[in-house]
Amino acid sequence: MSNALAIAAVTATLRTLLFNHIQGETPDIDVTTLPPDKARDSEATNHQLNLFLFQVTHNAALRNMELPTPGRTNEGGFPPLALRLSYMLTAYAPADDDIASHSLLGRAMLVLHDHAVLGPEEIRTALTGNDLYKQVERVRLTPETLSLEDVSKLWTAFQTQYRISVVYQVSAVLIESTRAQRAPLPVLTSRISARAGLPAPFPVLEGVLPADPYTGARLGETVVLQGTNLAGDLVRVRFNHPQWTAPVEVAASDLTAARLSVVLPNDAVAWPAGMYSVAAVIQRGSDPVRTTNALPLALAPRITSAAVSPRAPDGSVTLTVHFEPQARVEQRVSLLLGEREVPAPARVGPVGTLAFSVPDAPTGEHYVRVRVDGVDSLRVDRSVSPPVFDPSQRVVLP
Repeated sequence: MSNALAIAAVTATLRTLLFNHIQGETPDIDVTTLPPDKARDSEATNHQLNLFLFQVTHNAALRNMELPTPGRTNEGGFPPLALRLSYMLTAYAPADDDIASHSLLGRAMLVLHDHAVLGPEEIRTALTGNDLYKQVERVRLTPETLSLEDVSKLWTAFQTQYRISVVYQVSAVLIESTRAQRAPLPVLTSRISARAGLPAPFPVLEGVLPADPYTGARLGETVVLQGTNLAGDLVRVRFNHPQWTAPVEVAASDLTAARLSVVLPNDAVAWPAGMYSVAAVIQRGSDPVRTTNALPLALAPRITSAAVSPRAPDGSVTLTVHFEPQARVEQRVSLLLGEREVPAPARVGPVGTLAFSVPDAPTGEHYVRVRVDGVDSLRVDRSVSPPVFDPSQRVVLP
């Protein structure tokens, strides 16, 4: 999900796409985002496309739906602000030449047809500060057919002369709620599940088992991958992370047809916390290299120490938390104090230490967690029965 810049990010992305793909053939092209009655200067002599956002509506299918969050099945958040954006695209040519404007409109429609799904990199570079490109739900562009009556009403509302235009709908745009949500401690025990089915004739991953399957893996730990037909002469595990520009492969060990192991590199700089996709790459003799399906793996941050400052006169307390791996600038980081979530302060580079200011901090003992891109640091000691929370991540607030 994204922040409040999402609407502007969509507009900027569409404008950039149109400009970049048309300026080669039409150097004097200008792409504007103005109301139709103000779009065209009476003295203009250049080619112009005007992309006007004329309607924003709620996406009824997603309006009251809590989107699933990987790794946090025990939490309930607030539904995002789910929107549909309606744009009108109009073409103008020098001297109001209809043939030239129709040609320009056709080329613009072809550009949008070829980019019916906006790419993450296109969205990221279009507007600084937006994070719509991180949205799991893809942003799709769909032509919309309006009746002659609806078109007439639109141009009457614009109070300007009618020009041939085309309407597009963009969906889904999800803006994350800013309301603080409850973040209860994870469940210590859960029910056992079972699956049945015929084995596949090709390599398939069926499960990823970190050292602690309830909360995720940590740097330096061994992760077990289960599946079918995993054996080979050369087997590597391919990891991918949203913060990386290319996947990383790590050699596998303890190979059998049904499982393999891989040790996560203990590199706090290169391996950020968050959700990874994991796949096995298998080479058998001279056969073509086979790559399995990808499964998610949560890499949890680890709190190495936490210091509590004296309580301020306004009741706030500052917690300085040291953790690994380092959190990157574009990652979302927060501190969970008991059931409260405190956002991280602004940062300009990768950091492994953050000072969180907790307003009206509750007194007494509390468990602390660092959450990075939805993955929490809290570990549960399952070597005892019943399981208990890790006492090293407990702080006392004055």
